[in-house]
Amino acid sequence: MSTVCQICGKGASVGARIVRHGLAKKKGGIGLHTTAVTKRTFKPNLQKLRARVGKSVKTLTVCTSCIKAGKVVKAGKTAKA
Repeated sequence: MSTVCQICGKGASVGARIVRHGLAKKKGGIGLHTTAVTKRTFKPNLQKLRARVGKSVKTLTVCTSCIKAGKVVKAGKTAKA
């Protein structure tokens, strides 16, 4: 399965998982200290979907934000008039 939305092009992005230890200053400690930084990926929520493209029906890999925004017309459903 592709990791890129075929409508908007949204793909995976990289970030970090930060581990902090210690007691917060406002709770009487000396503050939180970073003890580990691990690289990670943020992946889009992609779904396989039968969609109407022109007059034909194709299976697309689409992110859920495009589905919610109505950028895709699902196959088998009639358009609201």
